[in-house]
Amino acid sequence: MTTELFTAATLTAHEHIGFELGWDYAHYRVVPPAPYAQEPSPLRNGLLAGQATFGARTLQPTRTVRKWLQLRLHAWLRGRSVELIQVTPRYLEQLEVSHCPVTRTALSMATLDSSDASIDRVRNDAGYAAGNLAVMSARANEAKADLGWQDALTVVRQLESSGLDTLDGLAPVHWSRLAVLMSLVTPLAHAEAACLPLLVLPPNRLRLLNAVQALQAVITLAFTQAQAVPRLREMLPHLPATARHDYQVFVLTLQARRLAIGMQTAGPELRRALEDLWTDAAVNRRWQRLALQLDEAACERLVQQAASSS
Repeated sequence: MTTELFTAATLTAHEHIGFELGWDYAHYRVVPPAPYAQEPSPLRNGLLAGQATFGARTLQPTRTVRKWLQLRLHAWLRGRSVELIQVTPRYLEQLEVSHCPVTRTALSMATLDSSDASIDRVRNDAGYAAGNLAVMSARANEAKADLGWQDALTVVRQLESSGLDTLDGLAPVHWSRLAVLMSLVTPLAHAEAACLPLLVLPPNRLRLLNAVQALQAVITLAFTQAQAVPRLREMLPHLPATARHDYQVFVLTLQARRLAIGMQTAGPELRRALEDLWTDAAVNRRWQRLALQLDEAACERLVQQAASSS
C-alpha cells in the first residue's frame, strides 16, 4: 500500500505534504508533538494510515531522523515543503557542528535553551533545500527570523550608533557574521560581494551563490591544510597577468597571519582564527585590490581549478 492511494485524487499540494509527513512519522514509529498528533489534519490522516499499514514493522528513528521529521513539520506548519531528494537524514547529519557559526557558543541538544542546535534556512526567502540549510543556535536563528543580509547589516549600524550592546541577544559582531552568512546564499553584484569580509567560513554543504565569495573561501580554507602556499601557487597561471602580483601579495599576507596564529592551532579554533583575520583592514584591502580585477567568470574558473587539483 502506498500513500498515493490515500492522497492523489483528493488532497491539495499542502495537504499531500502533510499526509506524507504523517506517513513517515508512522514509518519510524515517532509520534508528532502535541497537538498535531491529535488534531484533525492531513498529517494525522497520514499518521493513522501509516500506523495501520506498518504496524510494528517500522524503521529505527535515529537522532537525525527525528531532526528530519521536525524540520519537515516546521516547514509544513509555515506552508512550505522540504526538498526530499537531497535533504535526507544523512544530509542533515553532514550539517552538524559543535559550535554556532554566528555566536560561537557550544551547541546543546533539546534542552529548550537558546544554545540548542537549530536547523533552518540561511536565506529565508529561498526554500528548505540542499545548499540553503545550516545549523546554528536557537538564539541566532530566532534573531535572524525573516531578515535578509542587508537587514542584519542595518542592525549592526543601529547598535553601533545607539551605544546598545545587543539586539535580540546578539552583539554587533554576531549580526555581522549573520549578515555575511546570509550573503553567501544571496545573489549579489560581483563588486558588492567582493567587498564583504569573510567573517564566517561557509558551513558544510552550503551552496555559495557568488563566485567571488567562493574563491575567497577556497583561498582562506587552504590555510587549514599543510602546504597551503605551494597549492595556492597552482592558481597563479590561471589568473589574468595584471592580477598575479596582487594575488601573490594577498596569499603572502594570509600566510603571515597564519604563522602568527601558530601552526599547532587546528580544528574549530583555527577556523575561528581564520575568520577573525577578515577583521584586519590590510587583509580586506589587499583582497579587494585583487578581487575587483577579476570578474565572475574568472572567479568560477579559479574555483574549478582549485577543486580539480585538490
